[in-house]
Amino acid sequence: MTPTPKTALTIAGSDSGGGAGLQADLRTFFACGVHGMTAVTAVTVQNSLGVAGFSEIPVDVVTAQITAVAGDMGVNAAKTGMLATVEIIEAVASTLDEVGIGRGTQSHVPLVVDPVAASMHGDALLRQDALEALRTELLPRATLATPNLDEVLLLTGVRVSDGQSQREAAQALLELGPQWVLVKGGHLVNSPRCVDLLSDGTHIVELGGPRYETEHTHGGGDTLASAITAGLAKGLGVPDAVSSGKRFIERSVAEAYPLGAGVGPVSPFWRLSQSD
Repeated sequence: MTPTPKTALTIAGSDSGGGAGLQADLRTFFACGVHGMTAVTAVTVQNSLGVAGFSEIPVDVVTAQITAVAGDMGVNAAKTGMLATVEIIEAVASTLDEVGIGRGTQSHVPLVVDPVAASMHGDALLRQDALEALRTELLPRATLATPNLDEVLLLTGVRVSDGQSQREAAQALLELGPQWVLVKGGHLVNSPRCVDLLSDGTHIVELGGPRYETEHTHGGGDTLASAITAGLAKGLGVPDAVSSGKRFIERSVAEAYPLGAGVGPVSPFWRLSQSD
């Protein structure tokens, strides 16, 4: 009999194109050797060219999905992605407390908050009034927050342009309550390398990596966050899980492929034939 793998829950929106959202999370969980579970928050209409629209899932259905899998299968680590509205954010935060996921709960199952506010094409994935709920309801419960630079600006007002402002952004994010923050540097196009900054306010780690010349990066943020979540589910500490996730996304970007007329997805398929 196959041993039961660790479990990871993604609370996120669906990408009809399969490159980002919960689809990216599930294929990353699989590639990293954990069993993926979902709580669908929204259904997007999108392809490689962008997001044409989205519809939220009723709040009671979102929370029922979380309690259903947590109560029966158990959750070793969880992540959030697209949450869309104030109502969904508040309900998810309350439900996470009830099932013991996130900081401040007795079991403290690790929670990765990927504060998805817009697609890589600039299409809004978060209602305007939901940003404050993200700050006050979800980030204080996060074991780790993984914003990109656009999300950092929305959440803190800090515009990252170099290493010093990246550290300032990390501190501003930590003041919102997460235990750790990972300020991703992929959007710093003037830098020859991708340098992500991991901090808990005491320990600061710069994680450098190659910058690949490819336009096919759809789902990159989701893939990184879910790879980190998989590491946490397996019992890794935050620094080791982030380091493992960083290696995973580097290879996934290197193996990205074109699909459709626009931006193709990063690819975790390399993991199916190679070991880490």
